[in-house]
Amino acid sequence: MSTGNVPEYRPAYKALHRPLTICGVDRRLFFLALLVGAATFNLFYSLLAGCLVGAVLYLFAWWCTAHDEQMLQILLRSATCRVRYDAAQHTPAHFALRNVRWSRSAESSRTTSTPAR
Repeated sequence: MSTGNVPEYRPAYKALHRPLTICGVDRRLFFLALLVGAATFNLFYSLLAGCLVGAVLYLFAWWCTAHDEQMLQILLRSATCRVRYDAAQHTPAHFALRNVRWSRSAESSRTTSTPAR
């Protein structure tokens, strides 16, 4: 058997395909929860409020990461896309019609022009 037809196997590590997490939460969501908790602490001068908001956001981020890592990214990016056309929605068009009556003198004055100098 020739060595040219033998497939070459290389190991693939699962760590390369896992999302980057801190304490079980996507790193971006973790820092978002941390910063919003710190901002709440600075805004209200209350350690309890800052810790509570940070903990609630951390738990929400942990739940989102546990269910689907890309859920929030898809949700946030969908807001930037334009709305698709929906044929089932019907918005009636309103036209304003003007009642204009043309006279022969108006048409003849438009067709005859003075020569440019």
